[in-house]
Amino acid sequence: MLLAIDIGNTNTSLGIFDGENLIEHWRIATACERTSDELGVLIRQILALSNFDYQKISALIASSVVPQLNFTFQKMSEKYLGQTATFFDATFDFGLQVKYNPPSSVGIDRIVAAAGAIEKYGKPCIVCDFGTATTIDAVNYKSEFLGGIITTGMNLLADALFQNTSKLPKIEIKKPESIIGNSTIHSIQAGIYFGYIGLVDGIIEKMVKELGEKPKVVATGGFAKLIAESSEKIEIVDETLMLESLRIFHGKLN
Repeated sequence: MLLAIDIGNTNTSLGIFDGENLIEHWRIATACERTSDELGVLIRQILALSNFDYQKISALIASSVVPQLNFTFQKMSEKYLGQTATFFDATFDFGLQVKYNPPSSVGIDRIVAAAGAIEKYGKPCIVCDFGTATTIDAVNYKSEFLGGIITTGMNLLADALFQNTSKLPKIEIKKPESIIGNSTIHSIQAGIYFGYIGLVDGIIEKMVKELGEKPKVVATGGFAKLIAESSEKIEIVDETLMLESLRIFHGKLN
């Protein structure tokens, strides 16, 4: 079995694959203060609670946007899972011509997601990843990763309002019943949610126009399903795209 790990800024996703099948997946908080021992115990417990024998893991593939955690995960993998973790980086050939400047500066998560999306859904493709930050990236029919946008995630918007005002409360990110808020909490939720839908759809519309092609629009990340519910531009929601992409390209290593 393959264990795929996607280390993000806020959350880390883990998935167990048996061949091409994603059997189970989990999400844990990304915590830089965790030791490799703490991480190993946690992951073993997660596997055990789901009735997976860690000794059946034959490989571990990972992608990380938190480089300081790579050594911790590598040490954990060797000590607690008996595997040497493979971390994808910019040197791997994902089948994309990266037009970013410089190419090495683009986040590996964006490349993995874009490459996986065209493997699964074809090209051209626009990939929206809704996490701590939101990225929306474009790949054209020539398999060129053209780049895209990086903007604030919805949670960061809510946190900024809470932290920088004296009376506005911290709120749950959700779709309100109406855009016209009849309470402070409702008004903040409406502003963040519907404002974000406008931002996302507006960016996608401009990207499609600039591409001059009709792309598939794929959304992933923690808020993908919530945003796609009201978006007029998102066509596909794939909440496990990163894990699936890691599995796909692990198969191309040998």
